[in-house]
Amino acid sequence: MSDEERWNSRNRDIYASPTHSSFEVLDPHDPTLSRLATLLFKRTNEYLQGEIASGGDHYMLLEEINRLAITKYTDLRNLAVNLNRTLMEYNDLYGNTIKPLLSQIDDIDIMVARLEENAYRLDSYTKQLKTRIKEMYDAK
Repeated sequence: MSDEERWNSRNRDIYASPTHSSFEVLDPHDPTLSRLATLLFKRTNEYLQGEIASGGDHYMLLEEINRLAITKYTDLRNLAVNLNRTLMEYNDLYGNTIKPLLSQIDDIDIMVARLEENAYRLDSYTKQLKTRIKEMYDAK
């Protein structure tokens, strides 16, 4: 078998394959069918191009959302660090300054309570003395 015969044999197999189009450019065909096929391919192309573009748009949107999330979480992390630092400063301030003052206030409160108790005792004692003195003057 010569090379030309093999070539012709191979070409016949290709054209006979059901996976290839049987549409031949030089063959007469229905113009309506041709127009509809062209329209179908055009619209299919537009649809696929739109799907590809929307996929790219979705990807870009996700990248933007990711960037914004990274920025937001960085801001929140910085805020948490600052809050932690401020809380530690306030705890130190409480331990070094406010706690001793509160302790002094508690001591003063205890002293005031004792003074008040002594004032009530003194008041009671002065009333008793007043009553005795009044009784002594009335008895004379």
